[in-house]
Amino acid sequence: MATVRKRKLPSGLIRWQASYVDGAGKRRAKLFERKSDGEAWLVETRHDLKRGLHTPAGVSPTVKEAGALWIKRCNEKGLERSTIRGYEEHTDLHIYPLIGAKKLSELTAPAVNAFADLLREQGRSPAMVRRVIGSLGAIFREARRRGLSAVDPTAGLDLNLSTREDPRPVIPTKAELQAIISNAAGRWRPLILTAIFCGLRGSELRGLRWADVDFDGRKINVTQRADAFHKIGRLKSKSGYRSIPCPPLVVNALREWKLVCPKGELGLVFPTGSGQVESHSNIVQRGFEPVQLAAGVVDLAEEIDPKGQTVMVPVAKYGLHALRHACASLWIENGMNPKRIQALMGHSTIQMTFDTYGHLFHDVEADQKAAEDIQVRLLGS
Repeated sequence: MATVRKRKLPSGLIRWQASYVDGAGKRRAKLFERKSDGEAWLVETRHDLKRGLHTPAGVSPTVKEAGALWIKRCNEKGLERSTIRGYEEHTDLHIYPLIGAKKLSELTAPAVNAFADLLREQGRSPAMVRRVIGSLGAIFREARRRGLSAVDPTAGLDLNLSTREDPRPVIPTKAELQAIISNAAGRWRPLILTAIFCGLRGSELRGLRWADVDFDGRKINVTQRADAFHKIGRLKSKSGYRSIPCPPLVVNALREWKLVCPKGELGLVFPTGSGQVESHSNIVQRGFEPVQLAAGVVDLAEEIDPKGQTVMVPVAKYGLHALRHACASLWIENGMNPKRIQALMGHSTIQMTFDTYGHLFHDVEADQKAAEDIQVRLLGS
């Protein structure tokens, strides 16, 4: 039986106690300053009980407690250290400071929207807000798996974030790619050629083995990756396992490189001098950035000289991932359809492919013909 009764506390304050019996047959209660608030809460609680969506406040953990359970689960599932570290940054820097003390049962969809608004007001980018809310949703899903929450208020939530940012990736021009290729030499040339013409991620390049290079079939089989901690492991999704065709330029460069490549027990294609996993920072700072500077593929950045004067200095224009985008753009320009691009890039969904490269799938001649047809229909000439 659900009731709302007046109670006098030991302090002398008068409060209204709303009580009910939960799904397990245990009586639960909550105090309110006003009777109307208690009655309204009781109506909502009984409604959730009937739908099986109620978790008693006494059972519900705080967001911080539930977050710790989620991180523990991520470790048990064997997720990569870099992935878990990213999740911990979301919780420690963005979630716990603002709502860590709240119970999961207190967070409704409006409350999550208010949290997202607060993140935005405090300077987080729309992309970061989305990632943080995604992690909050994962916390709720793990709590629900453990029977500590009945709902996930982030599910289907419209955050109404700004969409003014240009979502199109920055892609080197053909002239820039040609200059980069012309200036790539030594140990960095086969790596840069493989990145441009095969579109591997940085982690996949660092984890590539000679056993996965099929010289006869002129293709590369992507079967593993190296994480940020130099640990070789599985790819992040099933779609990441794929075979990528290699043009003769890449095949020949890899053949030549294999003759002088440092040997190691891992059998890596692009290892350190001792045959171990190369770091991403070394590839960029010692390889790709100097090649761009030599090729004149640069931007200008402010720097303070020894005299304390501000001067403009050339800096490398692109990160290594830009070569992956360049590869995709070349495939699309060559007429490959979206599903084939998805497979070659190792995207988990076709939506990811369209979100990233949708603006490149167009037919200029067909678009111009359509524009001319509209003019003829309207004006007759």
